Order: sequence, then C-alpha cells, then structure tokens
Amino acid sequence: MTEPHPLSLKARGRDRRRLVVNKLAEASALTAALLAILVLGIVVWSVFSRGVAALNWDFFTKGPALFGQTGGGVAPALVGSLLLVGIATLMALPVGVLSAIYVSEFAPRRIGDQVRLWLDVLNGFPSIVIGIFVFALCVKVALPVVGWGHHQSAIAGAFALSIIMLPLVARATMEVLALVPNELRDASYALGVSKWQTVLRVVLPTSFGGILTGATLAVARAAGETAPLLFTCALAGQTIDWNPTHSVNSIPLTIFQYSEAPDESLHQQAWALAFVLIAFVLVTSLTARFLLDRSRRKLGAVR
Repeated sequence: MTEPHPLSLKARGRDRRRLVVNKLAEASALTAALLAILVLGIVVWSVFSRGVAALNWDFFTKGPALFGQTGGGVAPALVGSLLLVGIATLMALPVGVLSAIYVSEFAPRRIGDQVRLWLDVLNGFPSIVIGIFVFALCVKVALPVVGWGHHQSAIAGAFALSIIMLPLVARATMEVLALVPNELRDASYALGVSKWQTVLRVVLPTSFGGILTGATLAVARAAGETAPLLFTCALAGQTIDWNPTHSVNSIPLTIFQYSEAPDESLHQQAWALAFVLIAFVLVTSLTARFLLDRSRRKLGAVR
C-alpha cells in the first residue's frame, strides 16, 4: 500500500472527521438561516396578498364606512397609534436614558447590577399583566383623582406602553455607554471638567446614535402591542381624536376587531393594516440597525 507523502497537507483520520463535522455544522447553520428568511418571506407575502386590494388613498385618510356601505379606511387607528406611541416615547425615553446614565456613570457597582437585573425582569413581564396593573392604577385610581373619571384614555394606554419600552431603552443605552472609550472621559477630567458636564457634553453626544437605536427598537415593540391596550384604551369611537384624555383606536386593536367581523371587506382591511404594521416594524428595525452600525463605526474611529 502506498503511504502518503510526509509533506502532504491532505487531512486524514481525526482531522478529516473534524473537517466533515465542521462542514456539516456550517451547512446546518446556513439551512436554518435560509429557513428563517423563507418563513419571514412567506408571512409577509401572505399578509400582503390578502390585504393589497384594500390598500388605497382612502384606506389611509378616511374613517370606517357606515353600516351597510363599502370602502372606508383606518385613519382613526393610524392617528391613535401615533398618539399612543408618541406619548409613550415621551414618558419612557427620558426615564430610560437617565436611568442608564446613572447606572453606567454614577452608581456603585452593586446598585448598578441590581438595577440591570430588575430592568431585565421588567423586560420579561407579560404585557397583559402590565395592562391589568395600569388599569387598576390609572383607570380605577389615578385618573378619577384628577377629574377624568373611571374611563379608558390614551394617557393610560401610553403609560402601559411606556412601561414596556422603558427596559428596552435603558438597557440599549447602557450597552452603548459602555462602548464609549474611557480615554474621552479621562481627557475631559484632565481639562477640569466636572463629571456631569463630561457626561452631558462628551459621553452623550458620542453615544447619541446608539441611544436613538434603542429608542427606535422600543417604538417598534410598542407599536405592535395589543394586550395592554385591551384594558387601558380599547373603548373608542370611529372618528379621528387627538385628545389624550379620550380613548382612541389603535392599529393592533383594529386588526383584532376587524378579523372577527363578518364583513369580508373588513377582513381585507385587517390584512392590509397588518401589512402596514409589519412594514412599520421592518422600516424601524432597519433604521435602528443602520444607526447602530453608524454609532459603532464612530466609536471605533474614536478608539
């Protein structure tokens, strides 16, 4: 039998088995990734094909049609979701960013670890539990105290969404602040700048892109939440309403209601509205990814 050349680089024995197993692992990972993309494509196409017939200008600009009539749109749901997510962002963004700044820049390590732990726990809370909590706290207690009565409102719904957004914003901001080089802080301290001024004028501008990324991801998460709104902002009229003290329509609840309606045209509008929501989440996620990559390149250049 011919023995292999002593200088041959061809894998043999255990090395060959390792290469085969490595190629099988790579092929399995590639197959799984392709399957995930395929599932996403099937879902998006399925939703789009069922709702494309309802996508027109009236769909985005008009309210629901009167009983027995065809056509109409979902403008109240679009406006309501914009109002809910906007108020929730105004509530969650300052608290989340300030919490992250305290943990990353000022808090002792033991306290910082505890805050991170409880933020992670809050992030894992079921959204329906948050909705029940806000219903009991705001709709039943807080809102009647200020004279708004025992009724649902956009403020209550936004407060529930802000609780969902808070840990996302805070944890994303913490991760970005950890990427800021300590050399920038040391250089600022060497110039006699105080710590809070260093955070305000050096750290935050450097990490602004990453903070915006966390906020964008939180907005995408809040826009698709349904369970909290069932208890806090579900009993609304069919007209456009910008008053935050009133209950308003929203995209997820409208999808749920239209999907159970007997009218086939409402089913088409539900599919169309679901596609709009998917497109919004997709665009915001891609925007967040772009901002995150840009922030990382900026921080890498600073390093």
